[in-house]
Amino acid sequence: MPTIRPSSDLRNKYNEISDFCHKYDEPVYITKNGKGDLAVMSIETYEKLVGKFELYKLLDEGMEAAKENKVRSFRDALDDIQKEFTK
Repeated sequence: MPTIRPSSDLRNKYNEISDFCHKYDEPVYITKNGKGDLAVMSIETYEKLVGKFELYKLLDEGMEAAKENKVRSFRDALDDIQKEFTK
């Protein structure tokens, strides 16, 4: 169940919200005038989330390349890597 707090808690209970975000690795939803306004999370949780999006983007690009036959064999790629290290 999501944690929902009023915007006044950002000012009055910042440390409590910060501790929660670091302890549970999940966002706290902040409301303004009773409606959803922000999601607050730790930098670590944010970086994990962004990393997942970047990975999904790369996987999607790979799947598109495979559909368009713009790929090469694993062996060819590995040979190129080994050549780089033996220069």
